[in-house]
Amino acid sequence: MAETLTHPLVKDGWFKETGSLWPGQAMTLEVKEILHIEKSLYQDVLVFQSTSYGNVLVLDGVIQATERDEFSYQEMMTHVPMNAHPYPRKVLVIGGGDGGVLREVVKHEGVEEVTLCEIDEAVIRASKKFLPGMAAGFEHPKVKIHIGDGFAFLEDKVDSFDVIITDSSDPVGPAASLFQAKFFELMKNALHQGGIICTQCECIWLHMPIIKEVLGFTRKLFPSVEYGFTTIPTYPCGQIGLMVCSKDPNANIKEPLRQWPKEQEAKLCRYYNSEVHKACFVLPQFAKAALAEETK
Repeated sequence: MAETLTHPLVKDGWFKETGSLWPGQAMTLEVKEILHIEKSLYQDVLVFQSTSYGNVLVLDGVIQATERDEFSYQEMMTHVPMNAHPYPRKVLVIGGGDGGVLREVVKHEGVEEVTLCEIDEAVIRASKKFLPGMAAGFEHPKVKIHIGDGFAFLEDKVDSFDVIITDSSDPVGPAASLFQAKFFELMKNALHQGGIICTQCECIWLHMPIIKEVLGFTRKLFPSVEYGFTTIPTYPCGQIGLMVCSKDPNANIKEPLRQWPKEQEAKLCRYYNSEVHKACFVLPQFAKAALAEETK
């Protein structure tokens, strides 16, 4: 008989997510079965089957992806920068060990090569076993995998990529360095002329100081910078941001340069479309005002 797995964050049949980055609030999901527990070299890895959100990947106590709502994040993180670029051929994904962003990148037929740099092979292994709908991206022939630190990977890369997508966890633990100005400078150097980066950039309801800091140094590094967001129920406050930066001073990131025909778009995407692309940069007044202060 298989051993019944236990985890300190699952009590009385419920997983509870708390954290210093969202004080005074918690997210809970009902657990049907704990599928996987592991202490990797970098973090605590937990996968469980929930009663209403499918399988759930948790790293260091924080929900990274659920089968029910992951598409809203993966699609926006990918298709906003990809469709804001005129001809993305070489793509780098930093983080994203669940494979979701890879799955979306290869939907763009013009892509010749996509490299994934993930620090923790345990995330890839767990995702392939328990999140096959996301990890399908690993099987594509255009995909190359590098296990290692994204910061170190970029140090010798110059004029190498059209689009870089940083699918990182929150700015603590292994992902802390991915929110530093030096990291964004490395990404800029690794881009071709006219290249675009897109990075996970936290929540307007909880992390405005972090967002303002990142916006401040990206505006010094890149001539075109925009902050947008997507909605996703299992992330704190149901919202997560994306910072999109282009080396092209004439770029209009808010407008998709390329679009799929509507019929094809409806088949390829469940959240993203060309209208949502434009709308994601329309901020509520309090966020618009707060970020406007950073540009003065």
